[in-house]
Amino acid sequence: MKMTVDFEECLKDSPRFRAALEEVEGDVAELELKLDKLVKLCIVMIDTGKAFCVANKQFMNGIRDLAQYSSNDAVVETSLTKFSDSLQEMINFHTILFDQTQRSIKAQLQNFVKEDLRKFKDAKKQFEKVSEEKENALVKNAQVQRNKQHEVEEATNILTATRKCFRHIALDYVLQINVLQSKRRSEILKSMLSFMYAHLAFFHQGYDLFSELGPYMKDLGAQLDRLVVDAAKEKREMEQKHSTIQQKDFSSDDSKLEYNVDAANGIVMEGYLFKRASNAFKTWNRRWFSIQNNQLVYQKKFKDNPTVVVEDLRLCTVKHCEDIERRFCFEVVSPTKSCMLQADSEKLRQAWIKAVQTSIATAYREKGDESEKLDKKSSPSTGSLDSGNESKDKLLKGESALQRVQCIPGNASCCDCGLADPRWASINLGITLCIECSGIHRSLGVHFSKVRSLTLDTWEPELLKLMCELGNDVINRVYEAKVEKMGIKKPQPGQRQEKEAYIKAKYVERKFVDKYSMSSSPPEQEKKTVSKSSEEKRLSISKLGPSDQVRVPPQSSVKSNDSGIQQSSDDGRESLPSTVSANSLYETEGERQDSSVFLDSKHFNPGLQLYRASYEKNLPKMAEALAHGADVNWANSEENKATPLIQAVLGGSLVTCEFLLQNGANVNQRDVQGRGPLHHATVLGHTGQVCLFLKRGANQHATDEEGKDPLTIAVEAANADIVTLLRLARMNEEMRESEGLYGQPGDETYQDIFRDFSQMASNNPEKLNRFQQDSQKF
Repeated sequence: MKMTVDFEECLKDSPRFRAALEEVEGDVAELELKLDKLVKLCIVMIDTGKAFCVANKQFMNGIRDLAQYSSNDAVVETSLTKFSDSLQEMINFHTILFDQTQRSIKAQLQNFVKEDLRKFKDAKKQFEKVSEEKENALVKNAQVQRNKQHEVEEATNILTATRKCFRHIALDYVLQINVLQSKRRSEILKSMLSFMYAHLAFFHQGYDLFSELGPYMKDLGAQLDRLVVDAAKEKREMEQKHSTIQQKDFSSDDSKLEYNVDAANGIVMEGYLFKRASNAFKTWNRRWFSIQNNQLVYQKKFKDNPTVVVEDLRLCTVKHCEDIERRFCFEVVSPTKSCMLQADSEKLRQAWIKAVQTSIATAYREKGDESEKLDKKSSPSTGSLDSGNESKDKLLKGESALQRVQCIPGNASCCDCGLADPRWASINLGITLCIECSGIHRSLGVHFSKVRSLTLDTWEPELLKLMCELGNDVINRVYEAKVEKMGIKKPQPGQRQEKEAYIKAKYVERKFVDKYSMSSSPPEQEKKTVSKSSEEKRLSISKLGPSDQVRVPPQSSVKSNDSGIQQSSDDGRESLPSTVSANSLYETEGERQDSSVFLDSKHFNPGLQLYRASYEKNLPKMAEALAHGADVNWANSEENKATPLIQAVLGGSLVTCEFLLQNGANVNQRDVQGRGPLHHATVLGHTGQVCLFLKRGANQHATDEEGKDPLTIAVEAANADIVTLLRLARMNEEMRESEGLYGQPGDETYQDIFRDFSQMASNNPEKLNRFQQDSQKF
């Protein structure tokens, strides 16, 4: 399907789209002139032809008069009579030709001009009107001062309504353009073909002359039939595309915003920004900006040569600007000059700042080390998922959730029946399923299995990492441990009743779980905890200020992750500094009993195994504990009533937290100090975990025994990213309450920002460190 103007491009309202519209409008205007001229010439030709027929008829009557006059000469009389009869036949053919010409050229093309082109003009007028209204709304929204809240809200509402109207009318206009461009060929060719067939009938005596053109005309006639069919098909497809896009929610220009450092065309990000002029008047002009080829450039029109703002991004910095009256401003500073820019929203400003910062980092890597540049070209820009295993990282570089999940051992076939190429998954169990088994899992209830499609549903990054940490082989070693011993055969594909009974026995009744297989040896990490000195045990994180955080000397084998916690290069996971154990940070003297009291025990209950495995980031052992009946919200009375979810926070693993939440962990359950998972994640600076808990409904207003809520802790620690997340969540909550949108996800900008943080926390945790450093610098 060939479209003159692309529907997707019109949603951006980019200079490319405007240039395409300008070209199409000019072409249609010229087409209208040509058709009007042709219709007028046809009218003149028909009128002249009719006058010719009248004159020819008079001439024929003169010949007949001459024939009668020549009655004495039989040869002359017979010849003249025959000639007059032939002329009369020619006059009849002429009359038929002009009637056919009037129907094929004048009526048909005139109808096309009056009907189709008129619809195009009406659509154009509406588009121009709403486009002007949108521009006025954008300018008004940009000019309103931040301290005039009423005007801000009014301008924002007007801009939102105008954008929606603009999108609908723009889509209608593009549809009208594409339909017109598709129909014009068939209309012109159809009318001309009819006209030529009339001439073929008229010039029957010149058939030999037209015989060479005849096969072509016949072929053209057959092609015209196909064109009519194809045009009708294209019209239906474009109407369907138009309807599909129109049903999408495009409440703001932020909906299509994204940046990609590995874009094939070299453009990392592009969009409209207001730029403050460097003249004395400091005027603001709206320009189309883009980040490309390690430069920041802008242009007014698509055909204009880009104006370079920053020659080399490595030499510049970017920062927020809150000391001017205009909102959403940021400044790009280079050694020679600075450029003040304004976005249309806070989300757009954050996106542009992140895009510039990412481009700066990319430029340093590309220029600094050619080997890193080659490695970067060979890997996706979003980075591989952090599964703690290099070979698994390589497997997870597929293009889709299906490809990534099916790379895990055992996931290429259904976990329960063995059918190849499963397209469904249970996210709390971490397994892949065929469509029939997925239906049975749904019938069990979400407290046993939460089913999602690997191809139809959108996968959050933490969920995708969770699926890649487990897999069918891991889960079946737990839930099918006694299948062979009991002599039970797994159901085959197609055996619906057998499948239902087997799946219910496997996951609900847990008949195949080996109840004597639980690990009885204390984890190595807890052995280390026992050996810590009594002074370290007395440390409490509630007593530490932002400057008192425990550190370890930098070593070559240690690197930082997204939360600021030291990360070993051997296992690729977050761990606390080695000088102080994670549990001792949260225990005061007199509250904590020596862990050796229960470390000497030879038997662990499932809740305790889940508790310890959560800190160790050992998802297979956690799944085993749940299979043995562990309470996901089990509280350890020996350690301040901490829960497995709190231990997962201390262990520093985002995936472990997600696994517990998917299996029913209470995100708001607190320990004896009144601190829930959100408190602990904020204290430790785990940005990704804070983002996850807020998305899962954590109460950020809860206070601990010292009366501090997470926002207070984050402000005291000067953690800019976490402060931003908490304030955005609080603002979104207040907005939903004021608008009565209880149970709704909230503002789209809020969702997009949290989606960006989730992506970074899961795929590029090192970016959070850099953004935090930048925010502290400025």
